[in-house]
Amino acid sequence: MDTEVVLLALCTGAGLGFLCLGVRAVVTAAGLWARGERVMGRVTARASGGGRRQGYVMFFDHHGLEYLLELGRLGPFYGVPPVGGHIPVVYARRRPAQARLWTRRHLLAPSFGWFVCSVLVFGAGIRVSG
Repeated sequence: MDTEVVLLALCTGAGLGFLCLGVRAVVTAAGLWARGERVMGRVTARASGGGRRQGYVMFFDHHGLEYLLELGRLGPFYGVPPVGGHIPVVYARRRPAQARLWTRRHLLAPSFGWFVCSVLVFGAGIRVSG
C-alpha cells in the first residue's frame, strides 16, 4: 500500500476523532450551562508537600457533601482568585465529582484544544497528500 494513502487515512481518522471530541466538549459545556447546578466554591490551599502551587476549589453539592475540584497547572489561566477567594462552580446534578468552574475559559478550553488539534492533524494530512 502507498504510504501517502495510509498517512492520509490516519490523519483523516485522527482529525475526525479530535473533531468529535471537540463537539462532545461543547455539548457538555452547553448542558452544564443550561441545566447545571451552580454553587459557590472557595479556593483552598494545597498541602505544603505538593509540587504545585495552585490550590483546590472546595464546594458543597445539593446534598451538603464536600467536594474538591483539582485545577491542575492551568488554574491561573482560568482566572482563579488567590487562596481564600470565592469562585462559581457548576456540575451536573447526578455527577458533582465532575464539576467545572463557571467561567467561559474553563468550560470552553477543552473544546478549543480539541478543535485546534483537529485542524493541525487535518493540515498534516493535506500536507502529506499534496
